[in-house]
Amino acid sequence: MASAAEQLAANLNFSAFSKADELKKRIWFTLGALLIYRLGTYIPLPGINPAALAQVFQQQQTGIIGLFNMFSGGAVGRMAIFALAIMPYISASIIVQLMTTVSPHLEALKKEGEQGRKIINQYTRYGTVLLAVVQAYGIAVGLEGQANVVVDPGLFFRIATVITLTGGTMFLMWLGEQITARGIGNGISLIIFAGIVAELPAAVAGTLELSRTGALSSAIILGVAVMAVAVIAFIVYMERAQRRLLIQYPKRQVSQNRMTGGESSHLPLKLNTAGVIPPIFASSLLLLPTTIANFSAQGAGAGWLSAITTHLAHGRPLYMVLYVALIVFFCFFYTAIVFNPTETADNLKKYGGFIPGIRPGERTAEYIDYVLTRITVVGAAYMALVCLLPEILISYAAVPFYFGGTSLLIVVSVTMDTVAQVQGHLYAAQYEGLIKKAKLRGKRR
Repeated sequence: MASAAEQLAANLNFSAFSKADELKKRIWFTLGALLIYRLGTYIPLPGINPAALAQVFQQQQTGIIGLFNMFSGGAVGRMAIFALAIMPYISASIIVQLMTTVSPHLEALKKEGEQGRKIINQYTRYGTVLLAVVQAYGIAVGLEGQANVVVDPGLFFRIATVITLTGGTMFLMWLGEQITARGIGNGISLIIFAGIVAELPAAVAGTLELSRTGALSSAIILGVAVMAVAVIAFIVYMERAQRRLLIQYPKRQVSQNRMTGGESSHLPLKLNTAGVIPPIFASSLLLLPTTIANFSAQGAGAGWLSAITTHLAHGRPLYMVLYVALIVFFCFFYTAIVFNPTETADNLKKYGGFIPGIRPGERTAEYIDYVLTRITVVGAAYMALVCLLPEILISYAAVPFYFGGTSLLIVVSVTMDTVAQVQGHLYAAQYEGLIKKAKLRGKRR
């Protein structure tokens, strides 16, 4: 940890930062966009009784609603216009990416490059609207099923809720895309990150209050603090872990007495290629049954749907098993999407690179896939362990969700990714500065 901090301090040249005008614009844009998001989490839905809502949420915040509230930055507890957060977009992304593996049309679009990617993104937006409408209507029906929460229940309230929550989700999706294009870091991940971090002080204060009243022992709080530090250190170590494959380039004769090439480099394969996507996708899918159950909150089918929701409650054995299974599945699935061994092998062959002892082409692709599969097994096990162990402690000790493995993984990973992008912009600014100096010297001569 110390060496990583020293390296980070050495890499961040503050004099270069002061001259990087483009980077400063991107940072200010990102901060402004996240501020707008946070303001939206305090604007309540029309027709809601805040006092009754706070009482209902207080009774259910230790369940899956509490997990939903964490990802929405506290918007669910306040039933704000951003209560759905970005989860419908994530769910739509899952569905579209799954469809690309079974639909020839989507698979062909994926291979068309930037133009095909734009069409797929448009399909994802359509899916986001559909899922947001479904989930918003489920929330409206669920709110009407709670005593005194809705001031004037009925069709008008449901329509207003669907329009408001769907519009909030679509605005957040657009805001995330703008952050990615004009700011720093991945916009969607940063929105989730901002929601978790913003609610963290309140979670710490609530935990200390539980200790003061005797609901939680000091030993448990100390254990949670030590566990959080250990999990953060473990995440940093594992996120930096790589398997480097040696790549050799042959020597080439460019003139009668001159040879070039013969260098060697490395192909870095991250232990966790999927990043924070698996736990976010897994949590998003596990939230869907609760939303569907809200449709029948007042109907005849409420019995068996309520039973399913109860078994999928946070901390229950079925929830834990499905959570781990989905994390492992998405680790492999997303890795297969973002990294193509065949394409990598073809590029190596095109430029004359090869892995020593492995024949270029198909054999190289098989070897890369073999290595990637093995390290993904380790990465999936690491992610399941990080996300599951703290969840068990949270379930049995009633510690806030913000100290769980999923939230810590998101916060640490997004922070590392954002810092890496800042460093990249700093290096680019330094390089541009050197080019300008060289041109000035050339003109003076």
